[in-house]
Amino acid sequence: MSGGSGKYSCKTAAETLEWIKAIIEFIKPYRFLIDAAVVNFFKDRLWEAVDKDWMDCLSSDPIQNLLQIPSGVVHDHWPASLKEFVLSLKSLSFPRDQANLLQEFPGSEITSLNSVLAQGMNRKKKHEIEALAAIVSSVSREVGSTTVVDVGSGQGYLAQVLSFEHQLSVFAIDACLHHGKVTDARAERIRKYYAAKMRKSGLVNRELSMPKTVTCQVLSANMLKTLSNSLVQGEKMKNPKMFGETISEQCQGPDESELPSTSDVYCNSTLVLAGLHACGDLSVTMLRTFLECDKVKSVISIGCCYNLLSEDDSKDASSLCGFPMSKGVKYTGFALGRSARDLACQSAERWRSLGKSSGLHNFELHAFRAAFQMVLSQYYPELLMTSPSIGRQGKALRRQQHQRILESNLNHGDVEDSSASLSKKILKEGSGFGIACTQSRNTEIKGSCWDIDAFSCESSYDSCINEETIYVNKFSLFTKFCHSGLGRLDLHILPDMDLHKLWKETEPFAGLIGSYWSLRVALGPILETVILLDRLLLLQEHGSFVEAVMLPIFDPILSPRNVALIAKKV
Repeated sequence: MSGGSGKYSCKTAAETLEWIKAIIEFIKPYRFLIDAAVVNFFKDRLWEAVDKDWMDCLSSDPIQNLLQIPSGVVHDHWPASLKEFVLSLKSLSFPRDQANLLQEFPGSEITSLNSVLAQGMNRKKKHEIEALAAIVSSVSREVGSTTVVDVGSGQGYLAQVLSFEHQLSVFAIDACLHHGKVTDARAERIRKYYAAKMRKSGLVNRELSMPKTVTCQVLSANMLKTLSNSLVQGEKMKNPKMFGETISEQCQGPDESELPSTSDVYCNSTLVLAGLHACGDLSVTMLRTFLECDKVKSVISIGCCYNLLSEDDSKDASSLCGFPMSKGVKYTGFALGRSARDLACQSAERWRSLGKSSGLHNFELHAFRAAFQMVLSQYYPELLMTSPSIGRQGKALRRQQHQRILESNLNHGDVEDSSASLSKKILKEGSGFGIACTQSRNTEIKGSCWDIDAFSCESSYDSCINEETIYVNKFSLFTKFCHSGLGRLDLHILPDMDLHKLWKETEPFAGLIGSYWSLRVALGPILETVILLDRLLLLQEHGSFVEAVMLPIFDPILSPRNVALIAKKV
């Protein structure tokens, strides 16, 4: 198994560090893009920091071109420097096309889950579990282990497939007591199905393997190491709160001093650590546990939520933060920062797969949030010191907008009159509207969006709607956005608040936000790449003791966080 991107490779520690240093050097001139807060787009006139030729070119491009930028797609009419920027990003990013898993793991079998095992799974989850379960099973056989610890197990989907389909002994660890109860209940339903199936086949003597749930918040590699040793040993902890049936809803897990020492535990059994999208530092805790715990012979980790990573910009090799992990990156002194970690969560494949309408709506949503920041800056300046977040909502507004579009289409003969009436109503009543869709600064925008325009731009009735009506419709939605945002911040509308004046000042520049956002998002894949390569380098720095690779194991459109770190002790 190997990994690389064009002229870069990560087969050895030296090659991996060279790749990391190339990324660090490349992004230096673009920190202004990475560290910018798009909510301040209008307030700080962020577009002026970008090459004017780039902005002039992209502002007139169709939206599909903008959505393809993070994927490395360039166009002939672009300035040479812009094309070089986008192509360099692509060459520096770890490739995401799903690997041929049957080739990478000879003898593995990826089978479609039956309806009982797949119950409750969406398409994405089913796809992930089918692929990951096959890999974990294959790796377990290779390292001679029959016990798997599913770290951050959630509702136990992976644990149950590994138990019932692959006959592995599985411990499902999760911090949430409710998840443990759901896992147990679901496993019991599945057990009954398999028991009935075995009776019909005459296999009544075969013992079914049931996943065992453990409710514990893993706070450190040492805790997971000690817990793993004890689970393999099969003895109960000194602290009964470790087990799901006795833990309280608010329990944060046992104190490390209450766990048995590793010297007290001895067993010839070994295990494999597996984690499907273990959030933030939990993924890196798994890697450290693999290196420190003799019982753990392999780890398969697919990380996510880089925004939740702890970070330390010191060169202290003993630092145990989530980034950087490797000595090589620590010695460079490179730091990501909050905005970079947020950007690393973006998905080039998801943006590329967005339709024109959804892409436009996403960009307009950013414009609304940036314009709302102007409201806060002008009328509530003291609040900006706290970096306010207005959260996410929008289902009600989306339903309202779809209903208005439907009614307009059904009564298209009256569309122009109703539009004019609506315009007068808005101009007369200003911001007298209800709930709005909001988006916090650091939350990834999903592909499912709400309709910005009361009448779809792609509607067959476009000719009935003039530019003034579209402007008024957008202003009406902006006022809804402001009302909702202020409400979520527990603020009251001030008597002298002039939202129309503020919208009129910002609206001419709103079209630039799509170009700006696309250039920022294009940096996301290499930022995620440097996070992943840092983890790989940590493993490679242990020399021939460890065999480690990075491999994209899922369809990146279905599952953007698709890169698995797979390591074995040799």
